[in-house]
Amino acid sequence: MASGEPLPDGVILWTRLAPEPLHPTRPGGMPNQTVTVRWEIAEDEKLARVIQSGTAPAQPDWAHSVHVRVSGLRPGTEYFYRFSVDSHASPVGRTRTAPDPASTAPVRFGFVSCQRYEHGHFTALRHLADERPDVILHLGGYIYENGKPDGPTPGRYVRPLEPETECATLGAYRNRYALYRMDPDLRAAHAAAPWLPVPDDHEVRRGYAGALPGDGSSPAAFLKRRTAAFKAYYEHMPLRVRPAGAALRVHRWRPYGRVVDFMLLDTRQHRDGGDMLGAAQEEWLLGRLKSATARWKVLAQSAFFSQRVFPEGRTSVDAWDAYPESRARVLAGAPDGLVVLSGDAYNGWAGELRADRADPGSKALGAEFAGASVTGMPPETDARAVLDLNPHLRFFDGRRGYVSCTADMNGFRADYRAVEYVDRPDAPVSTVAGFEVVDGELRQIGGEVA
Repeated sequence: MASGEPLPDGVILWTRLAPEPLHPTRPGGMPNQTVTVRWEIAEDEKLARVIQSGTAPAQPDWAHSVHVRVSGLRPGTEYFYRFSVDSHASPVGRTRTAPDPASTAPVRFGFVSCQRYEHGHFTALRHLADERPDVILHLGGYIYENGKPDGPTPGRYVRPLEPETECATLGAYRNRYALYRMDPDLRAAHAAAPWLPVPDDHEVRRGYAGALPGDGSSPAAFLKRRTAAFKAYYEHMPLRVRPAGAALRVHRWRPYGRVVDFMLLDTRQHRDGGDMLGAAQEEWLLGRLKSATARWKVLAQSAFFSQRVFPEGRTSVDAWDAYPESRARVLAGAPDGLVVLSGDAYNGWAGELRADRADPGSKALGAEFAGASVTGMPPETDARAVLDLNPHLRFFDGRRGYVSCTADMNGFRADYRAVEYVDRPDAPVSTVAGFEVVDGELRQIGGEVA
């Protein structure tokens, strides 16, 4: 089970019926019929004070997933929930509504990305769950569609995939999600807090951009594949909006009182030529930035945002560096208190968004925190050389983990939390470095390049 999309008065509760999660022909091993699922939400973890309950249909066309829209709740309040069918009951999950619009209470959240099953154990998610944050942001790479790699792959095939082939059909995507959802650490993270997820390319196909598959194959065949991928994504996420064919509305605004405006972006589906966001999404974002009144305006998205030059002058073709005009338009409207959270970086990076990348004295427009992967194998990186070439980038760390954040009316803090290993379970976690945002600049609290 899981919860997500918190509002001040409500939340989405999610579950899926799957007694045989990896059944090869019947999704979840379920019969082709609708099943009635009971849900209840309470004020206490033992569910002694149930305040709402009801039933919902688990339909075979949606892989017997259930999305319950609960409303009428109190803002900024912790609740507990459970599902049941006949005598079978789920574990109890914790959720929390968004704060009242006038709230100035601190907001505690974490963000993660790049959780590749075969690359290791999701211990970082267990540690994040133990923090019991107000909300968890997932910034892409929830699943990886890849099949088993050919040849020897040290550190890249820690856990076996089942099945081992690349996902391309609805059944294959469903079973890949089911495999991931069987992981106890991922289940713990979903049970600990509501989620706000955004997908990236691997939820569909590596390297896709807009309506193009990225491998030269038929765009029509790719859109059929994207339709299947988005359907499976919705079936396994606590989302408010269903996909419409090959399209899924990803960008949305989630305010957290007067402290944080979360603006979740889609940096994959609407790419077109030199445009990262597409005209409609960009207009929406610039309007939100202009009208935002919260202390912190947080862009949560799945691509490295800052300029980043690698040795020999290379830049990433799959990040905002490939769309400099789109980035410039966003920064032209940058308000005070801008923070960008980025997935798909694999390594941990922290930096300042400056008017001139090469001039450390130029105006600071905001800060970026790019999270390390949960398990995905990071690329080889000459960190010292990259930091020397990019003085606006202040920090790098090559370990796997997550970022834990606290925002209030006086400050924004991000702590990089790293696990020691992922090739076996139960790795300890430590805080690698912490940062505070002060007038758009970063103040580091401990830590060093690793």
